[in-house]
Amino acid sequence: MYKIIDTHFQGQPQIIASYVLQSSDGVALVETGPASALPALRQGLAGLGIEVGEITDIFVTHIHLDHAGAAGWLARESGARVHVHHVGAPHLADPSRLLSSAQRIYGEMMGPLWGETLPVPAAQVHALEDGDVIEAAGFSFHAVDTPGHAYHHMAYLLDGICFTGDVAAARLPGYNHVRLPTPPPEINPPLWRQSLARLRELNPDRLLLTHFGEVDEEPQTHLQAVEGGLDAYLDFVRPRWQAGESAEAMSADFKAWVAAAAAADGCDPQAIARYEMAVPSYMQVGGLLRYLIKNESG
Repeated sequence: MYKIIDTHFQGQPQIIASYVLQSSDGVALVETGPASALPALRQGLAGLGIEVGEITDIFVTHIHLDHAGAAGWLARESGARVHVHHVGAPHLADPSRLLSSAQRIYGEMMGPLWGETLPVPAAQVHALEDGDVIEAAGFSFHAVDTPGHAYHHMAYLLDGICFTGDVAAARLPGYNHVRLPTPPPEINPPLWRQSLARLRELNPDRLLLTHFGEVDEEPQTHLQAVEGGLDAYLDFVRPRWQAGESAEAMSADFKAWVAAAAAADGCDPQAIARYEMAVPSYMQVGGLLRYLIKNESG
């Protein structure tokens, strides 16, 4: 039913996936990747015999640049509808606040990492609510509001397949290791747990991760591992934060800790480096600290 395109983020394989679904009624794309990866995305589409102008519908799970950064380029070239959580929709049409926030985090690496992000024409943005059914390119997608990684996060169900975005974390092909993207500014572990519980209740047959590909483990087992990782992350960071450890020291400790966990799960040094690229440890600590400071400071 679907084809996967590897966007070769920063020249590395299997970091950010884009999914293509095609029928006689059109072409749907799930996740665009960042604008910096557009050449690889275009090449992947061409390899499937698809021109960008044939895309009728674009689905993004949320507006973070690694998932939706190329949406403006593709929407302008194709005229496609861009389906996105209603909270994130205004920021696709006017990404100025999103880009300003990202600039503060990434500084001079903003361009090399993400490229130039263009606004999606407002008339092409389709804001979604939980439970919406979207008829697109001959397929029926069901929108599932799944906050936790971000408030503006949707997963998409299609005939037993779940396109999970970041709610089901990152798991690179061939490795039995799960790593959770917990960046600032708005991770919310209690909401994330509720979203995981909802996905377990919906019980999809297959999970398709943006980072990266189809999970080769039973979906319920994978989702339980994601929740366990969330608990473990907080258990690592919370006592260090309470003891007054600096963010810099904590980030160094956390990076070593998650690398050791990946190694224990069978990851070689190259795979550990790819996990770090997909889910930077300093961003994980930054999001966890922001949550703790906001919610547990006395």
